[in-house]
Parts: sequence; C-alpha cells; structure tokens
Amino acid sequence: MTVKEILHNTEEKMKKSFESMNREFHEVRTGRASPSLVEGLHVDYYGTPTMLKQLAAISAPDAHLIVIQPWDPTAIIEIEKAIAKSNLGLNPSNDGKIIRLSVPQLSKERRLELAKQIHKMSEDGRVSLRTIRRDAKEAVERLEKDKFISEDDKFRGIDELQKTVDRYIAKIDELLKGKEKEVLEF
Repeated sequence: MTVKEILHNTEEKMKKSFESMNREFHEVRTGRASPSLVEGLHVDYYGTPTMLKQLAAISAPDAHLIVIQPWDPTAIIEIEKAIAKSNLGLNPSNDGKIIRLSVPQLSKERRLELAKQIHKMSEDGRVSLRTIRRDAKEAVERLEKDKFISEDDKFRGIDELQKTVDRYIAKIDELLKGKEKEVLEF
C-alpha cells in the first residue's frame, strides 16, 4: 500500500463519517416541520423493518405540519406506532388515508437542550475524524519504518493527511453553526 492509497482510503472514511453525522443533524427537530424528521423512522411493515420514506410520500406543506401519505393504507397503524415509539414527541392523527403530524414551537429550554445535543454530535464527529487520522498516520509511519517510503514522504503524507482532517473539521463547524442558528432561532 502506498501513501497515496492510504490518503485516498482515509478521505473516503472521513467522507462517510461526515455524511453519517450530517444525517444525524437532519434528524434533530428544530421547531420547523421537515420531512427529514420522520423519513428515517423504521416501520414494522409485514414483519420487516422498513424506512418510512419507502412506504409513503412525506411532505411539509407549512412550517408546523408534516403530512405522511402511505402508498398502502393498511400501513397507517404501523406508521403511527413507529412515530409514537420514536423520541420525536409528536402525536400523529389520521383520517384513514393520510397521517398529519403537528410540529409545535419549541420552548427556550428545549432549544438550549437541542443546541447542547448538536454540539455533542459535532464533537463526536470530530473524534471520529481524529480516530481515522490516527489510524492513517500509523499506517504511513509503518511504511517508513518498513523502508517502503522515505522520511520526507512520510512527513508529506502526514501533512496532506492533516490538511484533509482540517477540511472536514471546517465542514463540521460550518454545519454546526447553521444547525445551531436554526435551532436557537424563534
């Protein structure tokens, strides 16, 4: 394995880690209705855990309402159960064909609690990036130790690795800033 391959694999791992954190961020409720709040919920559909977005059309016609229209009306009860089991704190109501979720305004305390939660999520994302960096750095150092690359190549590789980590941490910080603004805004 070469330094270039290690850097490429590391970049892929960091990208996946960032995308995972980004998905988690979108699941945080902000007081504004968004289909992403519920589309990742798993519904027990005929004994198979299935994502809600595969079972229904999900829309947010206004800032305080999510509308879920299942393609199979018999799934409404299971969808309601999945929403009730989730920790969203939303109460579904249905008319036999569609489910409506009213998204109430968040209290100031809840907004501050959510801000702490997203700060923790972003810190977990940074820790994940640092772990990936450590593993890659050890792999580059092992190449130098085994005389596959020169010391200069090792330092260049580690420097390139740090630039990649810095780039992803900046993305996390940018995402955090935007989400925090969204959560704390009334």
